[in-house]
Amino acid sequence: MSTERGLLKTLNGVVVSDKMAQTIVVSVSRKYKHPRYGKFMTVNKKYYVHDPKNEAKIGDKVEIRFCRPISKTKNWRLAKVTSKAVEL
Repeated sequence: MSTERGLLKTLNGVVVSDKMAQTIVVSVSRKYKHPRYGKFMTVNKKYYVHDPKNEAKIGDKVEIRFCRPISKTKNWRLAKVTSKAVEL
């Protein structure tokens, strides 16, 4: 048996909240062309992500991966922190 779980859906986004225990909120933005007017529009969607080690902080860019339901709202798991936020 292989340890790989196949191709799982992954998204890239920015952490907007880390106030909960082992949970972060990630905002993922995507652009699409309006079907009638042709203008490019940006849509943001928030995902609740399981972060067991509490390693991601606000402003970090992260990669998240789809997984089994962990709670009522959490279906995503933190894959890796792509880049850390700049501290002032």
